[in-house]
Amino acid sequence: MSAERNHTTLMAAETAEAPQVVARMLVQNRAELAELGKLVRGRAPTHFVTCARGSSDHAASYFKYLSEIVLGVPCCSMGASVVSIYDAPLKLRDTLLLTVSQSGQSPDIIAFQDQARRAGVPTITITNDPQSPLARAADLCLPLGAGPERSVAATKTFIASVAMLAAIVEVIGGDDSLHAGIAQLPEALDRAQRLGASEFEDVLASSMSLFTLGRGPSLPIAQEAALKLKETSGLHAEAFSAAEVMHGPMELVRQSFPILVFSSVDAAASAVEATVASLRGAGATVAQAPYIKTSNPFLDPLTMIQAFYGAAERISRSRGRNPDIPRLLKKITQTR
Repeated sequence: MSAERNHTTLMAAETAEAPQVVARMLVQNRAELAELGKLVRGRAPTHFVTCARGSSDHAASYFKYLSEIVLGVPCCSMGASVVSIYDAPLKLRDTLLLTVSQSGQSPDIIAFQDQARRAGVPTITITNDPQSPLARAADLCLPLGAGPERSVAATKTFIASVAMLAAIVEVIGGDDSLHAGIAQLPEALDRAQRLGASEFEDVLASSMSLFTLGRGPSLPIAQEAALKLKETSGLHAEAFSAAEVMHGPMELVRQSFPILVFSSVDAAASAVEATVASLRGAGATVAQAPYIKTSNPFLDPLTMIQAFYGAAERISRSRGRNPDIPRLLKKITQTR
């Protein structure tokens, strides 16, 4: 398959907007990010709590890795249903809540944030709709400003959410390498969308199942990639840690079984390489997801997903599907 840009679908067009969305978002939220950095440093929370679903939860998982690796602050992802369905009285203290929601309309996420506010916990919302109920009820809203996203498959809003969460870690920790990488991120994303993975795209055009693998900050990106292949191509794609795949999932590997690896040159690289060697030895067809290296390896996963979205759109069309209109899905899913 060609790596050329194809804007015949909404998914392709919206993916191509991501670099400009990120550049604009970082400028427009400069004051809010500075305010958040000051708030966190002043309160010195012992941990963070996140609440999100779907692609937004993958973005929150990326934040978890950066918070724990860069800031040394543990981060807990909590299920909204513990409040919205089970009505659990959560004991929240010494923390901040970050909710991530593209629409800001999911009743369970709103209910969770409301309880956190009643408990006196500062609430931070990242959303594409600053007028949504979630945004209006938050102490601080960081809008993505991505504009309308009409394809069911979220692309530009996911990339913007992850970039915003990386920027939050940077303003809290003052990491120079992360700061420089974020400043260069829009240009790196633009370069990434020109990348292709024609050989692996051809494999997935006729596959029925595959694994996506990652480790550390790349794992949530592998999870997002698996979700998108399910959504847009009806592919049975499962994401695993490059460590956990060596346990039970390894038994599923057979000759030519496709595996797509999301890995940058960070501290986990050698361990991932050892896993890849074992998988190839078991007969798997393993490919590295293409990406553009940034000045900080923790930001490389963003260029991986930028490049991957283009591939996912082409794979969907090659399988005779319309990635904008999945068979059973809607753009906004309201759960409780």
